[in-house]
Amino acid sequence: MADSADGVASQAASRLELTAGQVIQEFGYDDDVDDDLRAAIEAVTTTELVDEDYDDVTDGAVIWFREDDGDLTDYLVDALTVLDDNGPIWVFTPKSGRGGHVSHSDIEEAATTSGLHAMTTFSIATDWSATRLATRGRGK
Repeated sequence: MADSADGVASQAASRLELTAGQVIQEFGYDDDVDDDLRAAIEAVTTTELVDEDYDDVTDGAVIWFREDDGDLTDYLVDALTVLDDNGPIWVFTPKSGRGGHVSHSDIEEAATTSGLHAMTTFSIATDWSATRLATRGRGK
């Protein structure tokens, strides 16, 4: 059944609109993350995810965030520090009804405080939802 899980994770990773060669920084890694999804992201980008201490320019960020992880705004500011212009930030949160669930309004509030806005949210894995954040365009 691993092939089936790999296929589902690959389809999910393709929805993140990442491409080969991109450097994606990962925040909030813990033992509850979806390893199949992580592997699928690495397969799509053909690079390993880099950790929170990476200090070169990145093409995108993935933030695994749970209710008890502190302040999401801090994670977003850290991700923006080395993020290339217009790079996506994906916030992965436990789905509704699961431990650590974060409300969409909390994500939107942190995004707004960080100068970002939530664009789309969808199911990304069995236990996780994905919300794409992007910078606000100037003059809009």
